Amino acid sequence: MTQAPKTFSDLVGYQPKPFDPLSEVHGTTVLALEYDQGILTLADRRATMGNMIMFDMAEKVFALDDRTVVAISGSFARSIEICRLLKHSFKYYRRMQLGEMSLEGKLQEISRALANNLGMAMEGIGVFLPIVAAYDQKSGRFGVYFFDTAGARFQSGPFAAAGSGSTQIRGIFDYITKHKGPFDRRSLEDVLCDGLEMLEIAASLDSATGGIVKHEPVVRVLTSVGTQPIDQRVLKSALAKMG
Repeated sequence: MTQAPKTFSDLVGYQPKPFDPLSEVHGTTVLALEYDQGILTLADRRATMGNMIMFDMAEKVFALDDRTVVAISGSFARSIEICRLLKHSFKYYRRMQLGEMSLEGKLQEISRALANNLGMAMEGIGVFLPIVAAYDQKSGRFGVYFFDTAGARFQSGPFAAAGSGSTQIRGIFDYITKHKGPFDRRSLEDVLCDGLEMLEIAASLDSATGGIVKHEPVVRVLTSVGTQPIDQRVLKSALAKMG
């Protein structure tokens, strides 16, 4: 006796193709640098799908609240969705508890979001890696944090980078620190020029990174009083210095 087909796919003989990770839109490259009054978070504007440039005006830097900025690399759709959920989570906590979530709590929420995404990431779907710039109002300290796909959190100093272009520029952080001094003791304008230079170097070595020539990068400033996009006059002045 022939067994009846259980699903429509069995009936028509259709077998869905496995998901191809190269069909996802990805965003790179992002970095965060402390300076003497806060943290700069920078990102190029390119989003790619495999070897195709899908969009050259992508937004990869988001304020989750007044004291937390996240920059995303990897799966664009998934990272945008999770950033929206995190922003809502922080706001919900603030309304319910009549106070802001602690920095440790925020970082744990980000780690939890990544851990919950691990199943998809193991299948090559929705893989993304954020870097976080944060100000702890309680201690009065700034911090730059990065994560792995399982949600483990790291803090290696006053800088971090993520995305395909980050591997080409990681050694530059230590070189600049050795020859110019720690980032967190230098001015915004000086550190900004270093950040723009690194984005341009990443673009010259990584086809998925758009650089700073065709489109101005996204730059957001976090200080003890809040976060906002960098003053366009400051950005244009730094770009002009680079020729």
